[in-house]
Order: sequence, then C-alpha cells, then structure tokens
Amino acid sequence: MAAKLKKGDTVVVLTGKDKGKKGEISAVMPKDNKAVVDGVNVAIRHTKQSASSQGGRLAKALPVDLSNLAIVDKNGKPTRVGFRMEGDKKVRYAKSTGEAI
Repeated sequence: MAAKLKKGDTVVVLTGKDKGKKGEISAVMPKDNKAVVDGVNVAIRHTKQSASSQGGRLAKALPVDLSNLAIVDKNGKPTRVGFRMEGDKKVRYAKSTGEAI
C-alpha cells in the first residue's frame, strides 16, 4: 500500500498521552507501520559517557503507530489522506478540503 504519511509532513496525534500535539515526521518505518515525530512520545534514555557523547539523561523520540497520526491541512485541522490521478501523476490530497498535498 502506498504511504499516506511521509517524512517532512506535519501531523497531529489523535490518541494516547500526547493527544493533540503537533510535530513533523522525521522518519517513517512502513514495515512496522510506525513513524517518529519530533517532540512526541519522548522518553528519557540514560547513556554512558563516550568519546563522541557527553552522556547523561538524553531525550529520545520513540515511534508512534501511523493509525494514531493525522496530517494537518492548510487550515490547521487534522484530515485524512487520499490518492487521485492528476493527469498522469498520482498525488496525495486532503479529504476535508480536496486540495493536493
């Protein structure tokens, strides 16, 4: 199935402890059906000091299931994503407004 959400999309979290938070997708894992969103689902990881890192308590964004995310349209509202053909190109569009993403 084609990816409805892609890296760089601005999304809002629909359920869970971070419900309502907005962020940008930094990584998508289609096999796991998950995405990493900046500033959402953040956990503290305790890391040992090394030559490349100071170590300590570092915040790390963990993956969120794609079903719990919705793309934000130009009005700032969450919307579903659909596909349609414009000429000979397949484009994503916002179901609420009908505009191409």
